[in-house]
Amino acid sequence: MDKTMYLMLLEKSKTYNRLTKQAVTQHVENIRMLDDSGKLELCGVFKGWPGMAGMYILKTGSREEAEALCEQEPLVVGGYATYKLATLQIADQENNYLL
Repeated sequence: MDKTMYLMLLEKSKTYNRLTKQAVTQHVENIRMLDDSGKLELCGVFKGWPGMAGMYILKTGSREEAEALCEQEPLVVGGYATYKLATLQIADQENNYLL
């Protein structure tokens, strides 16, 4: 069985250091909304990786849906970050680690 999730990498823009409390609050509200709707598998902040803000692993029905969620991320909308989206094919015991 093919299991797919989507990895959203958030990259800091040149204005990231001007991040406002309002933008952070909207960002956290977005995370809660994704989690409450079952679309968020995992998220976190990168420590010690210059230029990178963090990442989400999204559970969506399609890449297009994942892309739409990325476009709605408040840090992206506010210009504080950009993103890259990668398709992640899950390897686990159930699918014999893609063997």
